[in-house]
Amino acid sequence: CSILSLLCAAVLSLILMVVIRYISVVLVWILTAVVVVGSIGGTGILWWLYVDHSKSVNASLPALELEVAKDNQKALLIYAIAATIFTVILLLLMFFMRKRVALTIALFHVAGKVFTHLPLLALQPFWTFLTLMLFWVYWISVLLFLGSAGSPVQNNQTGLVEFKMDGPLQYMVWYHAVGLIWISEFILACQQMTVAGAVVTYYFTRDKSQMPFTPIVSSVLRLMRYHLGTVVKGAFIITLVEIPRLILTYIHSQLKGRENACARCMLKACICCLWCLEKCLTYLNMNAYTATAINSTNFCTSARDAFFILAENALRVAAINSVGDFVLFLGKVLIVSCTAFAGILSLNYQREYTVWVLPLIIVCVFSFLVAHCFLSIFEIVVDVLFLCFAIDTKYNDGSPGREYYMDKALMEFVENTRRATERYSKVEGESREMKSMVSLKGQFLLFLWFIFDQVSHKNTFLMLCSNQV
Repeated sequence: CSILSLLCAAVLSLILMVVIRYISVVLVWILTAVVVVGSIGGTGILWWLYVDHSKSVNASLPALELEVAKDNQKALLIYAIAATIFTVILLLLMFFMRKRVALTIALFHVAGKVFTHLPLLALQPFWTFLTLMLFWVYWISVLLFLGSAGSPVQNNQTGLVEFKMDGPLQYMVWYHAVGLIWISEFILACQQMTVAGAVVTYYFTRDKSQMPFTPIVSSVLRLMRYHLGTVVKGAFIITLVEIPRLILTYIHSQLKGRENACARCMLKACICCLWCLEKCLTYLNMNAYTATAINSTNFCTSARDAFFILAENALRVAAINSVGDFVLFLGKVLIVSCTAFAGILSLNYQREYTVWVLPLIIVCVFSFLVAHCFLSIFEIVVDVLFLCFAIDTKYNDGSPGREYYMDKALMEFVENTRRATERYSKVEGESREMKSMVSLKGQFLLFLWFIFDQVSHKNTFLMLCSNQV
C-alpha cells in the first residue's frame, strides 16, 4: 500500500508539472487573489474579535476573570496590529509586483514545454537519490571500519572490548564527517549543473529540432569534462557554512536547559543567520552554475555575473520566488492530499488494520518528499529559464543580428512590457516638451496677464504674453 501510494505521488507530480503549463495563468491569479482576500478577511476578523472582547470586558467581573479578559484583549490587539501591518506590506508588494507576475506565468508555461521536450529531466531525482544512497552506504561502511581500526582495550566496568584510536587515526572520523557533507553537496550540485546545462541548451537553440538527441547526457558529459572544478568549489562553500551551523546546533542541544537566556538567544541567532546564509549561497550557486553553462566561465566569474544580473532584476526575482514557490507549495499540498485520500480508500478494504493513523502519516510524509523532489526540479528549471531570459534581454533587443532566443510566451511578455514603456516614455516626453516651451519669462508674463486681466479685462496684454511665450 505504501509503495503504491509513493508511485501515485510520483505520477501526480509528473502530471502536475505538465498541467501547470496549461493552467498557469488561471492558477497564479486565483492563488494571488485567495492570498489577498484571505489576508484582508483575517485582519478584519481579528479587529472584529478585538472590538467584541472590548465590549464584553466588564469591571464587575471577578479580579481573576477580569485580568484574563484584559490579557486576551491585549493579545487580540497585538495580533490585529501585526496582521494589519502584514496585510499592508502584502498589498504594497502585490501592487508593485503585479506586472512582474506575468513573467512568472510565462516562465511556468515555458517550463512545462521544457519537460515535454526533455522528459528525462523528470528522472533526475531518481538518479540523484540512487547516487546519494550508494554514497551513504559507502560512508557508513567506512565509518564502521574506522570504529574498529584502533587498539582493542577492555573496559573494566562493563567487561566489553572497546577500540581506542590513537595518533592521526583519531582525526579521521572528523575528516570522514566533513567528507559526508561535502560529497553530498557535490552530488546535489551535479544535479543542478546537469539540469542547468540541459535547459540552457534548450533555451539557446533557435530550431528545437536541431537539439542534441539526449541533452541530459550531453550536459553530463560537459560537466565531467569541463565543470567538475566549478561544482566542487560551490559544494565546498556550502560546506564551510553548514559545518559551523551543525556544530552550533549540537552545542545548543547539549546545553539545553543549562545555559542562560542570553546565551540561548545568541546561539539561536547565530544558527538562524548561518541557515539564511546557507540558503542564499545555495541559490547563488545554482545561478552560478547556470552562468557557467551559458558562458563556460569559472565559478567566481559566473557567481559574480549571476549576482549582478539578479541584482538588476531584484523585483522580478522577488515575484518569481514568492509567487512561484507558493504555487509549487500548494501543488505539493494537493499531491499529499490526493495520496492520503487514495491511502484511505485502499485501507478501507483492509479491515484487519485497526489503526490507520500511523500508516497514513507515513504515506503523507513520504509522498511530500516525493512531490518535493519532483517539483524542486521544476523550480530549478524555472530559475534557470529566468536567468537565461535576463541574459537574453540584456544582450539582445530583437533587431536584425540581435534576435531573441526566448520562447513565444516570453516574447509576448517582452513586447507588452516594451509597449507599456514606450507609452510611458511618450507621455513623459510630451510633458517635458510642454514644460520646456514655457520659459521663466513666459510664466512671469502669464502671471502678470492674469492679474491685469482681472483688473482691466483687456486683451492686448494677452497677445503680448503669447508672443513672448
